[in-house]
Amino acid sequence: MQLLSKFTIGDLELKNRVVLAPLTRGRCTPTENPFDVVCTTPNDLMVEYYTQRASGGLLITEATAISEAGCGWRNAPHIRFPENVEGWKKVVDAVHAKEGIIFMQFWHMGRQSHSSHHPSTNKTFAPSPIAMSGVKVRTINGEDAEAEVPSELTVDEIKATIADYVNAAKLAKEAGFDGIEIHAANGYLIDTFLQSSTNKRTDNYGGSLDNRIRILKEIFEAIVESGAYPANRIGFRFSPNGVFGDMGSEDNDVAFPYFAKVMNEYKPAYLHVMDGLGFGFHNKCKVVTVADFRKVFDGPIMCNVGLNKDTAEGMVRSGAADLCAFGRLYISNPDLVERFTHNWPLEPEAAYETWYAPTGAKGYTDFSVYDGPHKAVEAESQ
Repeated sequence: MQLLSKFTIGDLELKNRVVLAPLTRGRCTPTENPFDVVCTTPNDLMVEYYTQRASGGLLITEATAISEAGCGWRNAPHIRFPENVEGWKKVVDAVHAKEGIIFMQFWHMGRQSHSSHHPSTNKTFAPSPIAMSGVKVRTINGEDAEAEVPSELTVDEIKATIADYVNAAKLAKEAGFDGIEIHAANGYLIDTFLQSSTNKRTDNYGGSLDNRIRILKEIFEAIVESGAYPANRIGFRFSPNGVFGDMGSEDNDVAFPYFAKVMNEYKPAYLHVMDGLGFGFHNKCKVVTVADFRKVFDGPIMCNVGLNKDTAEGMVRSGAADLCAFGRLYISNPDLVERFTHNWPLEPEAAYETWYAPTGAKGYTDFSVYDGPHKAVEAESQ
């Protein structure tokens, strides 16, 4: 299978083209004080989770908050403090011991957060003061709340946000990550700059396509200039079709291929596209496919959402994509690569109610690995 063949991104050789998609799981250790750094630091359970899945060609971490302003999910990890770095270093070292390669996904939730997560400002932030419609958010205490009208970022605040990304990159490098992925999808901060439905600015960060892509370009350039990572160790993620976070714009079919063409000039590690419609389709323009991106982007392309072994193999064989990211299947099948390799049966997708459980191994590290035609054994990280 070509899906199981080696592939190179930048100067890294991946042992196969199977990627662990970034999956927010909220498994950091909760304490009575939700602002305790322990609540944002990877623990031993998370070390086990990533190590169990280290046979993939590339692991991308769950979305990781780069700043106070960017966080908004209780018990999700951060990359802000020395304790965060030490916790992530344990994850990285364990994955490397299994000869795995791991990138950290950088996360700024933007208007999908709630002001209670941000005691320094009591605000949420976005390019324009447009609240999500029909979408609930979670407070720092885990209660459902109406989405708030976000504060429009000033130019100075945009510059400060870019500096937060640079600082996160330096800390990720300190933790030993092989590279990073900039999350510019799913209605989080950068995506709301990219899309015309959420960016109504009239300054240099709004209006034209070149202005709307400016923040992503400046983040990318600043990280490279800082020396934390070269361009070929930095990937980025788009979701032109998704409705998640009340997203979707009439010009996405024109805008996103253009954005990819612009980013192609930097020769990044890869373009990660959520081209599948499993997160819902906004139906405001035609579907944007990886084939559309292939016309304008010369580097590696990763497809995502709703893939199985056969569709992924078809994407690779056709040349539409170079890498295939798996989420739900990789949750319930920690040995997904081995199952693909030997044509072993797959476990069904994990139950939704276990995806975001706040603590414990259930639905997280308690899935079995296959061992012969009639039995499975508990996954081991050793």
